[in-house]
Amino acid sequence: MFATLTLGSLLAAQAVTAVMVEQQYEQLDVAYRELAAGDAATAVTELEAELQDHPGDPAILINLGTAHSMLGNYERAEFYYHAARESQDSYRLELADGRWVDSRDAARLALATVELRALAAR
Repeated sequence: MFATLTLGSLLAAQAVTAVMVEQQYEQLDVAYRELAAGDAATAVTELEAELQDHPGDPAILINLGTAHSMLGNYERAEFYYHAARESQDSYRLELADGRWVDSRDAARLALATVELRALAAR
């Protein structure tokens, strides 16, 4: 499965704006608007519901990690970033700076960011 995603920078974390699956032309709601507005709690609720229909989707997992990071739940954020990195699904993502990377690499970047935030919070 191939997908094109856009990642945006959000408080030094990665947030995916949308998922377009080329073969199915399916648009997933990955709560980007909520994350961009700083409404992480609503994003968590929406993303957890979306994850039920699309388990293992890296975009949803990355944004769940971002939402939990915004809420200060760094261990939970790490859990979701690890899950995105280990997902059987993989997409090419466009980062906010225009670079294209594999979703696993985007998850690694997000994981490094949240680990630094967790250290700084100690």
